[in-house]
Amino acid sequence: MINVQDLRNGVTFLSDGAPWVCLKYEHVKMGRGSATIRIKAKNLLTGATTEKSFINSAKVEEINTLRRPLKFLYRSGDAGVFMDPKSFEQIEISVQVLASSVQYLKEGVQVNVMFWDERPLWVELPPKMEFMVAETDPGVKGNSVSNLYKDAVLDNGIKTRVPLFINGGDKVLIDTRDGSYAERVK
Repeated sequence: MINVQDLRNGVTFLSDGAPWVCLKYEHVKMGRGSATIRIKAKNLLTGATTEKSFINSAKVEEINTLRRPLKFLYRSGDAGVFMDPKSFEQIEISVQVLASSVQYLKEGVQVNVMFWDERPLWVELPPKMEFMVAETDPGVKGNSVSNLYKDAVLDNGIKTRVPLFINGGDKVLIDTRDGSYAERVK
């Protein structure tokens, strides 16, 4: 058992029979009452994100998770095939576990996969990944005060917004957390 005060970003715990990972931690002390701990947590089985509140003295059950670096090889039906770069062991991970990260996976990209008792729970992508702009409208300059963006389709089919100076064939970095444009690759 661990105290809820020890829940920090990335700490995994068991609550209501399901494994959770803490995404955001906040200690709240108001007036003369006892302090409360508020966290934003992600359910590692369903992928749902929720906010939880605990009293200061509460405890949660600790779970042992293991993060392993794996390299994405290819997609096979309703699963992605990954390889351990050290042992060359191949592991299939279902699309339900991959969730929204499946659209960013391309051959050869290395990700961290969280395992709980040999069961894959969560795939952690690099924060920024490089993609090529497959198609976009030509940028039209006009009287503008702020940054202007236009629609673009990347080589993996993701639709995003890029600045006017980006053309088809340019390589860009995309933030995998929200799918937004980060910068142009030189």
